[in-house]
Amino acid sequence: MTPKYAQRMAQVQPSAIGELLALGADPSIISFGGGYPDATLFPADQLDAVFHEIITAPGGAAMQYAPSNGLARLRDQVAGLMRADGVACTGDDVLILQGSQQGLDFAARMLVDPGDVIVTEDPTFLGALIAFAPSQPDYAVVPVDDEGMQTGRLEAILAAQPQVKMIYTIPDFQNPTGVTLSLERRKALIALANRYDLIVLEDTPYRHIRFAGHNLPTLKSLDTEGRVIHLGSFSKILVPGLRMGWAVANPDLLSRMGQLKVAADTQTSTLNMAAASLFLDRYDLNAHIATLRSAYATKKEAMLDAIRRHFPQEIMATDPQGGLFTWLTFPEGFDATEFMRHVALPQARVAYVPGATFFPLTPRANHARLNYSAPSLSAIETGMAALGRALHANL
Repeated sequence: MTPKYAQRMAQVQPSAIGELLALGADPSIISFGGGYPDATLFPADQLDAVFHEIITAPGGAAMQYAPSNGLARLRDQVAGLMRADGVACTGDDVLILQGSQQGLDFAARMLVDPGDVIVTEDPTFLGALIAFAPSQPDYAVVPVDDEGMQTGRLEAILAAQPQVKMIYTIPDFQNPTGVTLSLERRKALIALANRYDLIVLEDTPYRHIRFAGHNLPTLKSLDTEGRVIHLGSFSKILVPGLRMGWAVANPDLLSRMGQLKVAADTQTSTLNMAAASLFLDRYDLNAHIATLRSAYATKKEAMLDAIRRHFPQEIMATDPQGGLFTWLTFPEGFDATEFMRHVALPQARVAYVPGATFFPLTPRANHARLNYSAPSLSAIETGMAALGRALHANL
């Protein structure tokens, strides 16, 4: 049999994310690759209690079908989280998703036809490129610096490319660079979206993991014309295994995304929604997030200190104020993919994400992303020392 695949499948290629998940399961390799939270900090006992309670509750409601937009109580709780973050919001403005990754897929399918242009940061989140691929977009890319997406360059792109349909951004502790969009540029981005009649897709999985500096307003809170689709997630602030996120958007956009939700999977797991809701009722999410912030701040400092001590001086690393990642820049001509394949993995027994995969248009081989949230402090020291020795021997 020779299946006749749809043309869109030509855009769906094997993902580096799958390889990273496999590396994370190999105990002989110290992996700084995946975007994993620290599993030792999962609230396992509390989740065990809430799952037991909802499963054994009379009537079996948590094991039944639920509304496609999510349990009403959970939507109200998410709206409360959004209001606490400065966004005017009710439960009616919330769609519960199977992780915020599903929101990336829905936004592209809702807005983008083949050949339409999505504007992204350069580099950008690999998972977003994977989610957008079946919609067959073209890309326009905006460089980032210490203040995030360069909105002056964005303005020039929008003036030159009328095919742009959507601007995608991770404004807080961007994946992969760790940089944060400044307040001035947040306001400029919203003004440009208004001027050019565009939708902004705001992806915020790391927003609550801030351990330095001051909170900046979400793009959604600055949204004056209902142009921002805000995506949030429980994966980094609770546990990723729940596969639960949310979208907040204007009623028309949210309704269209809800229709795609029905077509995709009918609803997010009732069991997981009920467990998350009871956890939010029963326990202090902010206290748990404070624990994460403290732990990740310590790990980030440990990683940057180890990089300074063990790596060649010409290698640069970003110093994020939150999130899970630092971004390495190697000298021009260095190929981080080939180095990992031939040196870092077989000799140093260390894995990271080569940076080339994060660039939508022109891959740049002299970058890599390191995750500091998942590995232990001892693994950070051991892994950075081993990687440093390999770099000194091969640069």
